[in-house]
Amino acid sequence: MSFEQTVYTPWIDQLAQRLRTDEYSSSAKQKRMAAARQFLLYLQKHQIGVESAKLSDVQAFLQHKLSIYRKRHGRQPKDVNAWRWSYTGGIHLILLLAQGKWPPALKPRTLQEQARRQLCDAYAQWLLDARGLAPKTIHNRRVRALQFLESLGNEILSRITVSDIDNHVRLRAPQLQRTTLHHLVDDLRSFLRYLYARGETTRDLSQALVGTRRYAFEGIPPALRAVHVNRVVKATRRDRTTKGLRDYAILMLLSTYGLRAGEIASLRLDDIDWHKDSLRIRHSKTGVESLLPLLAPVGEAILKYLQRGRPTTKAREVFIRTRAPFKPLRAGSSLYHMVEHRLKKAGIRLERKHGPHAFRHARAVSLLHASVSMKSIGDVLGHRSLDSTAIYLKLATSELQAVGLEIPKGVSR
Repeated sequence: MSFEQTVYTPWIDQLAQRLRTDEYSSSAKQKRMAAARQFLLYLQKHQIGVESAKLSDVQAFLQHKLSIYRKRHGRQPKDVNAWRWSYTGGIHLILLLAQGKWPPALKPRTLQEQARRQLCDAYAQWLLDARGLAPKTIHNRRVRALQFLESLGNEILSRITVSDIDNHVRLRAPQLQRTTLHHLVDDLRSFLRYLYARGETTRDLSQALVGTRRYAFEGIPPALRAVHVNRVVKATRRDRTTKGLRDYAILMLLSTYGLRAGEIASLRLDDIDWHKDSLRIRHSKTGVESLLPLLAPVGEAILKYLQRGRPTTKAREVFIRTRAPFKPLRAGSSLYHMVEHRLKKAGIRLERKHGPHAFRHARAVSLLHASVSMKSIGDVLGHRSLDSTAIYLKLATSELQAVGLEIPKGVSR
């Protein structure tokens, strides 16, 4: 019986339709179709239904293909990750079509693991309902709470001691920078207070947790210099490809308004009012919205991208991937790697890595140098308090030096 006559044929047909809909290139479609066919043949040989395939089946298939590669070439692939992706791109798509969700959420292996997750889910809900924290903050605190519970092993919560907490922090400390360790301790305090309020512990152990010393503004990275910002923006403007048009529009938003990566990724077509020349920004960290003037250079960059660079898609987000599937950008890795790439293309070599946030700091410094008030800078950056804006004073050292006062004669130093 040929492959086309097997029960897997409908899934192959659906995959082909999905690849056409998402406008994959011909070569990309061929690679993903070939990978999917090989994986389905593997499942058929081992009598595994595609609807019930697991992550372990994908790993077993990849291990099988890797052993064949070694026998044929006498070595490992030069880039194992790229080699794996040549298969998983098509495999994950076919499994997504067959199962509706991929990768599947890992189920708890034990009752204890299930109880831990339920406790952390309840904690996350409490952080939302009682504290009203941002989703990202809730996610981070839930992750750290689960890591703490896992470090306790089989220890009953009502019996945990300060030593158990100290051991957890001691094990994590070597992997973390001091500022991150400070956040870890703060998050543990929050979770321990919750456990006590819930009656899971007999006393409030959060009071015994001592954090690391943290100095004001120590975590602020150095800003890009104005000359770097100008050079990378000009270099990107000369790139007339679809990717160049998109990246230039993003860099204009970064350099002009100092937006966060998430605020650019979530920017929607409806947020741009061309008649009123305004831009609505949803600040990802504070949850508030700002209405900013759409300056002409920024508006022109976005308009050129929309007219000549943005692929046809039903997505309402402004910025879209340049390769199929044409989906909105992911805030973190997409913009970070784009900025790194554009800095490198512009011939800018920096000692430390710089992502989208470096443009935010650079914009703050340029406004401080222009004698713009702290309140106005905070409004542009979407800060709730002047304390958040004040951290950028650390970056404007030249301005602070200019206002230093001379010590009168006769006064002891």
